[in-house]
This record gives sequence, C-alpha cells and structure tokens, in this order.
Amino acid sequence: MSEYEKVRTGKLILKGEKSRPKKRKSKKQEKELDVTVEDKDILTHGGWWKVKNVIEITGTVAIEFGNRTYMKALDNGLFTLGVPHAEGDSPSPEEILTAFPISETKVALKSGYGKYLGVDKNGIVIGRSDAVGPIEQWEPIFQDGKLAILNNTGCFMSVTSDDDIVCQSRTAGPSEFIIIRSITQRSKNPDKDIPKEEQGSLAEVEVNYVRKFQKFQDKKLRINKSDRSELEKAKVEGNLHETLLDRRSKMKADRYCK
Repeated sequence: MSEYEKVRTGKLILKGEKSRPKKRKSKKQEKELDVTVEDKDILTHGGWWKVKNVIEITGTVAIEFGNRTYMKALDNGLFTLGVPHAEGDSPSPEEILTAFPISETKVALKSGYGKYLGVDKNGIVIGRSDAVGPIEQWEPIFQDGKLAILNNTGCFMSVTSDDDIVCQSRTAGPSEFIIIRSITQRSKNPDKDIPKEEQGSLAEVEVNYVRKFQKFQDKKLRINKSDRSELEKAKVEGNLHETLLDRRSKMKADRYCK
C-alpha cells in the first residue's frame, strides 16, 4: 500500500498532449467573487442591513418603502415618504427610528422626536405617544421573503399615492411590503448574550426558573397555572424577574421565597 500512496492522482494526460498553464484569476475578479449579493445590498444602503426576523428588530432601524426611500417623521407627529437616496447613502436623521422588543412577536417603534408610533382613529400613522399601549404595538409578519408590519388595529402599515404613511388595509400587498433596515451590529449568535434561562418562550422561561430555584427534593416542578399575560406585561415594563418570583412564591416553589 505504501507504494500506491506515493502515486499522485490527477487529470489523465494523453501521450503527446501538452499541459496548459492554468489561468489565474485577477485580483479584481477574486475581490468581486468575495462580495456577496447581501454585501452589495448593504453597501448600496450605506451600511444598513436588511432584517430577516423579529429578533433582529431592535435598536436603530429605518423602514424602507421601495428602493432607498424611507419613512420620514415630521415635527407635527405625522409621517411621510422621504426623497429617494443616492446609492451608498444612509437614511436621514428624520428617517431613523428606535425599535424596542415588547414580546416574542411584537415591537414598539419610537421616532427621532422621542414619541412612540401608533395609529389614530382615521388609520393614520402618528408618533405622539409617550408610552406604549395597544395601539403602539406592531407585529412584523415575514412570509415568502416579504415583510409587512401589522398594528393591533388589524391593519398593515402602508404608503399612499400621496406618500402619506397610513394603516388602513387588512391585507398586505405591494403598498404594504416594507424592508426594515438596521445599523446595529449583528451577532453571529443572537442568543449568546441572553441568559440560558431566558431563551425560548415565556412559558419555557418560567419553567427554566422554577427548575433553577425549586426547593423540593423530589424534583417535581410546581408551575403556576394562572394566566401568563401578566408575564408579557412584566417583560414590557422591565420587571419580569420580580413577577416570575411572585408566581413561584404563590406555589411555595422557590428557595428564596419568604
């Protein structure tokens, strides 16, 4: 076998055939191959990348209708479509929003004027609220490579022929399709900075904490069966851990309970 291992396998060379030197790709060609379609998209949008799931909608974002045209906040609390940007330009300051996750499927959006986006009684998108209520909650819907954003009113955000931003349609079509772009640095592992106990649904999070802090020797889980809607509210208000502890204390299932 050692003799066979010394033989180098390769292309079959016929007698009398001259080997041709391989054509080396130019540095320019190699560089072009290294740039992916996604990279080109990011470059043409000034470094802003396209979000692909709800988890990525956090921090500094912009909502794009069409190609390099973004939703723009006005000082009267209304929104319109900004002017088209040149290739490589970033969104303008008035077109930049801040996104806050409020549940596993919904986000809140705040304009550069410090107001949360909602919908008025006429279905007009407005940014005039100082707090997040039902009308200020938005659910991004990803399907077949497209994205539309649904309000609690049951209607999708869209742009009119007059470039006004409204929320009046109960179905998503071309006028409702958007792209949410982010400038926040992407993590290769979105869950790496999230404690292991807090990964998963709120139901799974509660089980994880019960398992971590339970005081029973039999290892049987005592889970609070009451409505978990209070957990969603607590997550929005920033007191999830306190609420989880309170739910465990009612079951006398936590070694830190009084």
